[in-house]
Amino acid sequence: MRTARLRSVHPVLWAGWAALAAGAVLCVLGWYGVSGERFAERQLPYLASCTVPGAALIIAGAVLLAQGRGALAAARVEELYGLLVAAEPADAAESGPSAAAPLAVSPDLLMVPGGTLRHRADCPLVAGKAEAVPVDAKLVTSGELGPCPICEPPEADD
Repeated sequence: MRTARLRSVHPVLWAGWAALAAGAVLCVLGWYGVSGERFAERQLPYLASCTVPGAALIIAGAVLLAQGRGALAAARVEELYGLLVAAEPADAAESGPSAAAPLAVSPDLLMVPGGTLRHRADCPLVAGKAEAVPVDAKLVTSGELGPCPICEPPEADD
């Protein structure tokens, strides 16, 4: 699912690389011409016709590459955003109160060793993790473990 903007970025990148290559060739030709001339008045035509335009092409190529890569990154972000929006269920607005249902409802509490939150056993943040262990009641009553904002486990006094 490539967007039209993503396809339009590639010519800018190709133009940047082409300008860089042409500029490098012109600079080499100018250097070669200047190196063969002994007097400064004979070197000026090579500087004016090859080296200066070559340097300008190198700068233009660098600008095109920077702009093309920025546009490429922006197009990828837009594509990912479109995928994220498309991933939402179509009937989310119609479902009403069921859309506000909690993600996890298990009464069992788990924690990750070294973590600072307590989770329900079916919370997406700890579900399927082998390192998740049952919560110690002392940690809950002492307040060392806060509630997970995703699964909203019961408070310590519940």
